[in-house]
Amino acid sequence: MKKPIILRKRYIPSEIIDISGDELLLRDDNLLVTRWKPIKERQDISGGMSFTFLKEGYKVSKFFGASGEFKYWYCDIINVLYEELQDRYTLVDLLVDVKIMPDGQVEVLDLDELAEALEKNIITKEEAVKSLYTLNKILKMVYEGKFPPDLCQKAY
Repeated sequence: MKKPIILRKRYIPSEIIDISGDELLLRDDNLLVTRWKPIKERQDISGGMSFTFLKEGYKVSKFFGASGEFKYWYCDIINVLYEELQDRYTLVDLLVDVKIMPDGQVEVLDLDELAEALEKNIITKEEAVKSLYTLNKILKMVYEGKFPPDLCQKAY
């Protein structure tokens, strides 16, 4: 399997980080599956697996604790930009995130960052609208008992 370049672009804080070093487990037209360690060392997690739904606009990550136990699901709402000639994905963080605990508790995160980014013209109106529609889609999946997506339960 050919390994692409994968970049994570954030607006707040403004940064682009190359995460191509993550272990690539699966790649097709709809999905990237990676196993990773935190970019910066953390005491609360040891790493995780991410399922990037390229056409859906979100990434579902499964976070693991220090001894490998499942901690929680984390959903990043993203825009996926793909440059075929460079075989490069840029995962643009659209600020709003959703954290789902094993007991089903849901926490929507960073709506304040979305508001700030809109106020300061850091993101476009179209990106903000996409972020909110995708947030709604993820919350509906959770509330209807359809989260995580079946693909995220497979062993890789």
